Amino acid sequence: MSQDDSHLPEPWLRGTLAEVPAVPRAVLHAFEQAKEDLWKWCLPLTEQQFNDRPGDVAPVSFHLRHIARSLDRLLTYAEDGALNESQFLLLQSEVAPNGKRDELFAELEAAFARSAERVRRLSRVDPESQRHVGKKQLPTTVGGLLVHIADHTLRHVGQAITTAKFVAKL
Repeated sequence: MSQDDSHLPEPWLRGTLAEVPAVPRAVLHAFEQAKEDLWKWCLPLTEQQFNDRPGDVAPVSFHLRHIARSLDRLLTYAEDGALNESQFLLLQSEVAPNGKRDELFAELEAAFARSAERVRRLSRVDPESQRHVGKKQLPTTVGGLLVHIADHTLRHVGQAITTAKFVAKL
């Protein structure tokens, strides 16, 4: 990602990934948008700002951890899998107050790369295929999970950016 990307239209308007069906393509474009926005607004923060909790809101570090780790969990459900012990332990550690900016950006970069591969594999699965989420085994579909992955990722990107802008002015 370069600083020159700011003049480009948003990823979904660039005419890329035409070989991928629409719903998985939207998820891949959401990942691209998330990376561009997070790197622009959150990477410049100091370690302190990265972990600040103004008004007791979740710090930027939480949102980056949560994006990376929730991608893995949600894609596990989309692949018709069950969460393992490691995924549950990572979930419990997302709110830890000691986020190291460079480590979390590396984790996020790796998560986006792995997740993009998984979304591409899921693009060959019928989006109406039934899936179940969580301990309660709530019903959804592969398509429903993919749409939620895009929405959920960008929701946390927005929260991270809002917090980043606030702590940068403190």
